[in-house]
Amino acid sequence: MNLLSLYLDKAITKSTLEYSLDLQMNKGVENGYYGRNETVQVVLSPFGVLTLIANEKKTILDALKTLGLSMEEAITQDYPIHILPEHPEPFSITNEAIILREVSVLYLNVIALGIAQSVGLEHYEKRLDTLFSQSRRIVESIHTFSINRRSHLMQFAKRLALTRHDMVSNLLLLDKPNILWDNEEAETLYNRLAFILELYDRHEIALSKLSQIKEDVMLVMDIINHKKSEFLEWIIIVLIGVEIVMGIFDFIR
Repeated sequence: MNLLSLYLDKAITKSTLEYSLDLQMNKGVENGYYGRNETVQVVLSPFGVLTLIANEKKTILDALKTLGLSMEEAITQDYPIHILPEHPEPFSITNEAIILREVSVLYLNVIALGIAQSVGLEHYEKRLDTLFSQSRRIVESIHTFSINRRSHLMQFAKRLALTRHDMVSNLLLLDKPNILWDNEEAETLYNRLAFILELYDRHEIALSKLSQIKEDVMLVMDIINHKKSEFLEWIIIVLIGVEIVMGIFDFIR
């Protein structure tokens, strides 16, 4: 079997999947949906990643074409899944493939969730790289004059906060999926997949980058506020000086 997860630049609805692929979508893991027809299983995550599972890769490519989706310049990740009835364990996972003793809708949904989280995390990693470069340029331009710097900095801080919020709330990496609490094997499968994909380590690194960017923004904001206070102090000094000079002229007269 073949699995492909693809990050959606534009949201796709459950009804669109049902109509285009002639299947019925049901409630899946962690507010996601899944469905299958005779050739392909589809899993739609709540954070905008679509996962397709089929025996042949061509089937997956045909499904993407039917949905009007392209893999070009899209964030994708694929994983081969081998079904081996004689396998001594219910499942095993390596960097090259996933081996299952038998096909299980629950197992496929758990695998789809893990791969989808990896794809979603890669999306945020790329966004963070852009934000990190922008924060460096902001720090480097501290001593240059700009009328709109404060407003631009506020907009950047807003983007940063929204990115952190989306990462924490959408990717669902801080909390174990609810369905795993009642199924020890499914929990072990997810944990093993998360370890192979380094989900938690990558998530921690991403949050660390966000914290560093936040510190940079706060530093620049403090400097801007200090400069503004210093400017206002000089205005007050100048006004006081003008008042004194005008008072001296009035006295001389």
